[in-house]
Amino acid sequence: MTAGPVTLAWGAATDVGLRRSLNEDSHLAAPPLFLVADGMGGHQAGEVASATVIEEFARLVGRPSLTVDDVQSSVAEARRRVDALPEGGGAGAGTTLAGVVVADIDGDGYWLAVNLGDSRTYRLSEGVLEQVSVDHSVVQELVDAGELDAAAAAVDSRRNVITRALGAGSDSEPDYWLLPAEEGDRLLICSDGLPTELDDARIDHILRSEQHPQTAADRLVREAVAAGGRDNVTVLVVDALDVRARERRDGTATIPVAEFGEDGEEDTLPRVRTRDEGERP
Repeated sequence: MTAGPVTLAWGAATDVGLRRSLNEDSHLAAPPLFLVADGMGGHQAGEVASATVIEEFARLVGRPSLTVDDVQSSVAEARRRVDALPEGGGAGAGTTLAGVVVADIDGDGYWLAVNLGDSRTYRLSEGVLEQVSVDHSVVQELVDAGELDAAAAAVDSRRNVITRALGAGSDSEPDYWLLPAEEGDRLLICSDGLPTELDDARIDHILRSEQHPQTAADRLVREAVAAGGRDNVTVLVVDALDVRARERRDGTATIPVAEFGEDGEEDTLPRVRTRDEGERP
């Protein structure tokens, strides 16, 4: 638990899975930050890229809350550090980044969600599980364009190809969302190794069944590995035990910041820009 605008309990779990020898996921579960980074480019040391990003954000641990500027500054510095990784020590690697930080807006407790890539943030609130983040992936673009439905997207061979990242030649910015925190909220932050193996209905059931966030995180990872474990799996579960009182309830709001805008294994991959694509989104 921790003081600040939101009183929290949390749990974290990670596993290399059944088909990989190396865990390229990194995570941070320490107030006011709860983040998952899924490194990509195994031969280019994706684990170094993900660890570098988490190391940068760890500088902010211990504060009661953070601002949008704090997060944007850390993203920029993390990108600089990943881009500067040396040959043989991570050069060319990249990573996703997803999660939430606790924010204080005019004395009220909020979740500030950030996303780059296809790691995900969900919120279980008032009996409804919703995916807060939107995947930056080729498959998601096809879904948005009406060219794939959800069932087809779940098995499409391109589902692990992402369109935004930190590093890997991408200069794309994250998406941000600002969500009023409510007592009883349960947040889930995960690498794509979880939804690859468990559908939303199973994730929802486990989140509702396990009272403590650590047991929920452990069970989600355990079941994802048992279901196939084709990729690394990392899960953070964060509960809002108490939220600083306020009179208004604003609902979900997007932060008005400047535009950010076949071996059978699963892995996160950057999209390779083709001659016809122009600049990476």
